[in-house]
Amino acid sequence: MPVSYMLRSILMLSCLLFMQPAFAASKNATAAKSPPCMPFIGEQMSFSVGWEFINAGTADMIVSGDPSRWQIQTSARTNRFLDLFKKVRDTITAKGVCTGKGMQSTVFDIVQHERKYHASKQTRFLWQRGKATFTQNGKTDSYDVAAGHLSVLDAFFAVRGMPLTAGKTLSIPVFDSRKRYELTVNVSSRKKKLKAPWGEFVDCIEVEPRLKTEGIFSSKGKIKIWMTDDARHIPLKMTAKIKIGHIIALLKKYQSPNKRI
Repeated sequence: MPVSYMLRSILMLSCLLFMQPAFAASKNATAAKSPPCMPFIGEQMSFSVGWEFINAGTADMIVSGDPSRWQIQTSARTNRFLDLFKKVRDTITAKGVCTGKGMQSTVFDIVQHERKYHASKQTRFLWQRGKATFTQNGKTDSYDVAAGHLSVLDAFFAVRGMPLTAGKTLSIPVFDSRKRYELTVNVSSRKKKLKAPWGEFVDCIEVEPRLKTEGIFSSKGKIKIWMTDDARHIPLKMTAKIKIGHIIALLKKYQSPNKRI
């Protein structure tokens, strides 16, 4: 079973999509209280991660910062049973700043600890110089990347603030795994009711992002995310098709930016 792939996938699943400077406020917060481009400061999410019907572990996400900058810290870990076969302790850190044009990624780091395998990858968005660097195994490469490009994790938070109209396709410039490309997101007309961590069943919108980089997801895999059909667009369920079955993540705990649902 692709346990490490599964948990890394959910780290990215728990993160990937679009950008726009105008975000809707959370259900109980006013626009005046929301940061100009990242209204999710203080949000916390915890997902259970599974492969088909087998529970594999958990993935957690915490957003911190202030109105001008943010940090998104995510972590994935296998449960005690799977630790016996392949222990996974992976983390992803994304940082960014609010500019006059909206969100701008600055840092995207991945640290993998999977049994005997250890890796560290660092991406720096030097947006004021139109560059980005990628460092792995002590080697740093530089790329031409214009301002406005996002990491896939920052892009996920950006899309949540957009109007998601059925049948619409969204697009955003992303730099990920040494590649610069347009990430597209299809908004489906299909909706379903899902049970939220706070106990009620809520209407959800289905969206399908399309990544073009290997390692977390390949362009051949299908990713689906069900978000609450309200201004917050909270991800309640996420799935990814892989060669053998599906990876499934379900939101189990949620803390809103203002600590209220």
